[in-house]
Amino acid sequence: MSIISIDQQIADFFNQLWGGNGWGNMLLILISLSLTVILSSFIGLEREVRGRSAGLRTHLLVSVGSAIIMIISIYGFPALVSGQTRDPARLAAQVVTGVGFLGAGAIIHYAGGIKGLTTASTIWLSMAIGLACGSMNFILAIISTILVMIVLITFRRLERRVTKHHPMVIILGSSKRPILSDILAVAKEYNVIVGDVTSQIIQDGDDEKIQIVFRLSGENNALLDIDTTGFCNELKVRTGAIDIKVINHH
Repeated sequence: MSIISIDQQIADFFNQLWGGNGWGNMLLILISLSLTVILSSFIGLEREVRGRSAGLRTHLLVSVGSAIIMIISIYGFPALVSGQTRDPARLAAQVVTGVGFLGAGAIIHYAGGIKGLTTASTIWLSMAIGLACGSMNFILAIISTILVMIVLITFRRLERRVTKHHPMVIILGSSKRPILSDILAVAKEYNVIVGDVTSQIIQDGDDEKIQIVFRLSGENNALLDIDTTGFCNELKVRTGAIDIKVINHH
């Protein structure tokens, strides 16, 4: 027996207690929205603490809105003819597409990389949790929220340990110098691999500068084990760079 049918039995039970006037369904709706707010708050607060663009209010609104649409899909369009079939998932399916566009707005290109993918994912997950609560799949919503929080908090430490061995380097210098050739020469001396290279010309008045972003790794994509400070100092001397930054994680 599915969770939805069990919840419907609970609603029928309360309806019988209150004379079949529908208060059982109203109780389920109240529980659904309350649980949606509680669960999405955990995810939103985590994003808020991290200082992300989409924080507590955004995740709450997305999750509650998704739950409301799911509830409307279930209770808002009753079958008028006996035996008539209807698809309560049709309206809810549009939420998946709509929230996908909303999450795309949180993704930006930054320093040659992409920032905001995790926030976009949590927005999408908040939508899924809202749909689960709205469809009365409370156990699924609670378990999913616990797993999401484990990934966001615990796996973040693991990610930092891994990504610090593949740092991203941002170098700004004169566009008139062969900076890329110098980068490859220094990388060869330090026995490291340069990958994911992107570059762009930056206009500074009458002077043109070039910004090159690349990621370092060991041979055969092994974990990097070099002195990044010494590498960058040598790179600055060799290329005459104006500025060099090292980003260990995004």
